[in-house]
Amino acid sequence: MNMNKAVTVDDENKFCFPEQTHLTVRKTSVFFPGDGFVAYDPHGEMLFRFDSYGPDSKPKDELVLMDAAGKCLLTLLRKKPSLHQRWEGYVGEKAEHQDPIFTVCRSSIIRRSSLIVEVFGDPDEEYQIEGSFPQRCCTIHKTSMENSSREPVAEIKRKLDPSTNVMLGKDVFLLLLKPGFDSALAMGLVLILDQMYGDDADDQEADETGHTLEDSSP
Repeated sequence: MNMNKAVTVDDENKFCFPEQTHLTVRKTSVFFPGDGFVAYDPHGEMLFRFDSYGPDSKPKDELVLMDAAGKCLLTLLRKKPSLHQRWEGYVGEKAEHQDPIFTVCRSSIIRRSSLIVEVFGDPDEEYQIEGSFPQRCCTIHKTSMENSSREPVAEIKRKLDPSTNVMLGKDVFLLLLKPGFDSALAMGLVLILDQMYGDDADDQEADETGHTLEDSSP
């Protein structure tokens, strides 16, 4: 599947890696526990940040993903009312009459379900998110309308401490990325997943997600 056609947040594709890579994502405690996120590249350099600046744990209707310098990369808006918990993503700071580049919604309102990511302007590009975000175990698949195929392009999973081989807490996790998949888009989806599901301790065990990135590696 040609990943060069995948949706990107930046025209220069500077958040797309030429080879499979991983980011370390950490919930921050700048002012209050869990008040934001930071994401680091494999070299330990900050790549993305999200700040909420407050103890209010209620769901938010607007999220802003920034780069390390504080530049707005994505504005994420919750649509209300919406039985499918619909979100829309906009490049940069949303301007009046600006169209979103993607939407996210639940595939069903009746039961626990996957999420569908639709890309505006390209009806053939669609993604499906399956698994359990509270358990830090879910996969983003790129789906094909033509032949019903699915390819894993990103994965959220727990992180091991390399020195002790002990599983770290859920406030620190990995975001694995296939070549060409925009890491800013992936991080924006992480923020939406956190708002939709949080760290609910009653969340069910992770669903079967099919092939993982490791399965597709040579």
